Amino acid sequence: MPTDLTQARLKRQPDIQLPGGKCYIEDLTVVSPDMLLVSNPSKQCVQLLDCLKGEVVSEVQLQDWPYRICLTDRNTAAVNVGGRRIQMINVKDKTLTKGRELTVSGIICGLTSSRNSLVVAYGSQPWLEVISKDGKVLHQSGKSQHFKPPAFLCTTPSGLVFISDHGTHTIKKVDGQLNFLQTFTSPLLQTPRGITAVTEDEILVCSQRHNSLVLLQSSTNTMSTLLGKDDGIEIPYSLTYCPDQKKAYVASALTDTIKVYQVS
Repeated sequence: MPTDLTQARLKRQPDIQLPGGKCYIEDLTVVSPDMLLVSNPSKQCVQLLDCLKGEVVSEVQLQDWPYRICLTDRNTAAVNVGGRRIQMINVKDKTLTKGRELTVSGIICGLTSSRNSLVVAYGSQPWLEVISKDGKVLHQSGKSQHFKPPAFLCTTPSGLVFISDHGTHTIKKVDGQLNFLQTFTSPLLQTPRGITAVTEDEILVCSQRHNSLVLLQSSTNTMSTLLGKDDGIEIPYSLTYCPDQKKAYVASALTDTIKVYQVS
């Protein structure tokens, strides 16, 4: 894949539709090439989806609605359930099983993983915490007014965390100890939602109100529109990227369909 995604072409592939009737996708993450984990609040479960076959190969029922989801390592995922709980999920041999459950200190808005720990964003102060997988708080962001409120989080290979802030229409960057580093803004960015790191420098963001997928190049503090409504992007809500397949997966609000784009 080109280092500069602005020089690449994103070709639309056939959509993936979750089987079993109407539902909607809250969040999704790549488990392995052609396998996605999907949080499905309408069925109150997390599902393992075979992208090639369009089949759910495993699912685990939860006690409340699942929202944000991320991988913590190759065989473990975390999903926030309801407001203050994080359910760990074991992913092995194409089968999902429940692990331990954590209770955190606030109402969760965003969730990602970094260096075998979880980074959690809340809707009230303190805004961010790094916690271990057994629930110990390792770092807090303090009581600064940087977020209004956070929506989605992603982590770069070096451990930097990017936060989409739909209240201020900005992207924020913090380090692994939650020290605030930078704010990114652009007229292209309206109601940012899903966010994912393609490389250390290239961040893809759902610009929901503009019906577009925006590329943030953090080293140059620039944004450009990669995909828009003519490419099938409509009310984009969550997304993830598979580096092995060089594919972006985008889910819209209140839909059971995942849009697929091949980078070439």
